[in-house]
Amino acid sequence: MPAQFSKVLVANRGEIAIRIFRACYDLGVHTVAMYSNEDINSLFRIKADEAYLIGENQSPLGAYLDIPGIIDLARRRGVEAIHPGYGFLSENADFARACEQNGIKFIGPPSHILAQMGDKLAAKATAIACGVPIIPGSTRPLKDADEAVEMALSYGFPIILKAAAGGGGRGMRRCDSEQDVRREFQLVKNEAKKAFGNEDIFIEKFLVQPKHIEVQILADEHGNVLHLGERDCSLQRRYQKVVEYAPAWSVPQATIEALRADAVKIAKYVGYVNAGTVEFLVDGQTGQHYFIEMNPRIQVEHTVTEMVTGVDLVRAQILIAEGHPLSHPAIGLSSQDDLRMNGYAIQCRVTTEDPANNFAPDTGKITAYRSGGGFGVRLDGGNAAAGTVISPYYDSLLVKVTSWDNTFEGACRRATRAISEEHVRGVKTNIPFVTNILTHPDFHAGKCHTKFIDDTPELFDIENSKDRATKVLKYIAQIQV
Repeated sequence: MPAQFSKVLVANRGEIAIRIFRACYDLGVHTVAMYSNEDINSLFRIKADEAYLIGENQSPLGAYLDIPGIIDLARRRGVEAIHPGYGFLSENADFARACEQNGIKFIGPPSHILAQMGDKLAAKATAIACGVPIIPGSTRPLKDADEAVEMALSYGFPIILKAAAGGGGRGMRRCDSEQDVRREFQLVKNEAKKAFGNEDIFIEKFLVQPKHIEVQILADEHGNVLHLGERDCSLQRRYQKVVEYAPAWSVPQATIEALRADAVKIAKYVGYVNAGTVEFLVDGQTGQHYFIEMNPRIQVEHTVTEMVTGVDLVRAQILIAEGHPLSHPAIGLSSQDDLRMNGYAIQCRVTTEDPANNFAPDTGKITAYRSGGGFGVRLDGGNAAAGTVISPYYDSLLVKVTSWDNTFEGACRRATRAISEEHVRGVKTNIPFVTNILTHPDFHAGKCHTKFIDDTPELFDIENSKDRATKVLKYIAQIQV
């Protein structure tokens, strides 16, 4: 019988740290938090059973990237497992390897799989070996700008330059001409080096107005691999997701089935273990789907999958790391037939950004905070409280508002109401902008693509967002039974 962890360290901060602490609590597992100097007053540190300063002499980001310091803390506190959350070290094979070498369970895939799937070029090679279609592009790092230009001309513009170890929208630049490629090449390499410690970049053909669909995977240490449906993550700004929903109802069912099958195929091929997400682009003109990457970690938008499947993904991660199969009663998936999807869920990311100032991150003290709520509304926050000081050092995410309903229109209405109830004073937020997305008729019709935000100027009409929300809520009320 697998042994239950008695103490888990969360090597992260903010809302995802709290999310993991809660899953551990539900399993009766003692929790350990780590925090930087800048996070000494952050809410997440008081949600754990123990909390310790990390990286005292490090930069705000460096504290959460200090592998030797984190391992030392884990060993001193008798930690048996580490959950990396998302971002920071979550896809770092060296961190997973350090855990393994020190007898600490890394709650995620083994280090060799992280090395294979965390690198986008290696992941593309895996997809090719599996017979899964990929976007035309390079399969090895680019040598220089001349090679990038040569390949761009062969694929035809537009193209996109990407960091091989990238994620979260960083290290990506669209190029529409040879001049763009030469100008952006070194900039992307520098950004990749700074953000990921790896300056390798590659090139791909840029698809115009595709949908971004990702398939959630769970795999145990006994060879069982299942999907938990898919999410539509097409609503993006600067490659950062803003609103996501599940299931991806506007994509033809035949395409959805192909995406799910290809995601499972890739996961099985590499011997994947734990939770992961296989991401695809679906061409808006041809309907052809292409594999783009695999995120070997929990995703920010995992909440919508949990809402429509009833599966606690973070708890499943911990149970899998303990050695339990997917058939464990707390996961409840003996086979793919056990998956039940119910209704529709929408996640909105409320950030401390100023839509009227090109979405510049805002900082300062939250002087007043009132949250949304009610049936079918879930809130995941890390600093959403009056008196909290929003610093400039970390991601601007304040709270994730996830809404569920039996119908997509109902979920839109509930999401709009929940967002409208979010009351934040002291710092700027993107709430009016998100409201404009939720109330746009093309969003209700499932017509959104990855360039929808850039191509829809009315979304930036912040002053009229409340009036538009009121009108749309009244319209939805008329068509609801």
